[in-house]
Amino acid sequence: MNTQSLSMLQAVRDALDVMLERDNNMVIYGQDVGYFGGVFRATEGLQAKYGAQRVFDAPISESGIVGTAIGMAAYGLKPVVEIQFGDYFYPAMDQIVSELSRIRYRSVNDFVAPVTIRMPVGGGIYGGQTHSQSPEAIFTHIAGLRTVMPSNPIDTKGLLIAAIESPDPVIFLEPKRLYNGPFDGYYDRALQSWRDHELAQVPVGYYRTPLDKAAIARAGADVTVLAYGTMVHVALAAATDSGVDAEVIDLRTIWPVDMEAIAQSVHKTGRCVILHEATRTSGFGAELSALVQEHCFFDLEAPIERVTGWDTPYPHAHEWDYFPGPQRVIAAYQRVMKEL
Repeated sequence: MNTQSLSMLQAVRDALDVMLERDNNMVIYGQDVGYFGGVFRATEGLQAKYGAQRVFDAPISESGIVGTAIGMAAYGLKPVVEIQFGDYFYPAMDQIVSELSRIRYRSVNDFVAPVTIRMPVGGGIYGGQTHSQSPEAIFTHIAGLRTVMPSNPIDTKGLLIAAIESPDPVIFLEPKRLYNGPFDGYYDRALQSWRDHELAQVPVGYYRTPLDKAAIARAGADVTVLAYGTMVHVALAAATDSGVDAEVIDLRTIWPVDMEAIAQSVHKTGRCVILHEATRTSGFGAELSALVQEHCFFDLEAPIERVTGWDTPYPHAHEWDYFPGPQRVIAAYQRVMKEL
């Protein structure tokens, strides 16, 4: 199999390119995604290659972007729309909740909504409160949606292709801190886990990564670590620094979550640490904790630990303290290992 070395951002663009060529019903639109190529250049060059009828700009109206995508999808197109920053999806919430997620159910399967909504999420670019949120838990609460957040280039391309081909709507969250590698030296070694690894060697052409399967980023026997996006790399760095034999599970698809993979790992290790960048209260880590408790209660040898962002508005001036870093994660590993 031929491969190419790509960043996560390039993997997004490659997946879109592959699917535009493969499926004439696919269209891409959003704010500045056409001629300009998107604020992060994820769609750069695609309008020139496929034309302004298939890759085009939309007004600054997230509700309008999602609403028109629902109509297009119901009539046979496959829209892939970009919300410029994850923080901007709120105006489209009624369309997402009341229409997009329910159209198959409400129409008794007469209509489906193969819409993919791409959103750059998370901090790490000094974007402040309105460009740095991690809203994944909100989408997991909405029945009818799939929610995906990759951690590396090879999964990014495969998952995005699978999302575009899904007959149901997919929220595709892209950790912008991973787009081009580390943004701060503190994380250089953590992100080295894929920069010099096979995960950056992305197959040329078409392939799919299943939307309902987690991946074992690191096998281990002491503690199960559940993470996604940027936090996978922080978990890996903490495992190296702590000496704890952590098994790091990259969820990849946040919902529906691969409970079978989680249960198998916790059954083996007897301990569980959960990581996410979003705020702690009602974050997706709370749901994961409940699921582990329900499915793995008799396997647990220590309380479940959560390492998350703070319960505050996004703290621009203290961004790197807000993120769960390797030292906070190491402390959680050590706490669960003391419970013998």
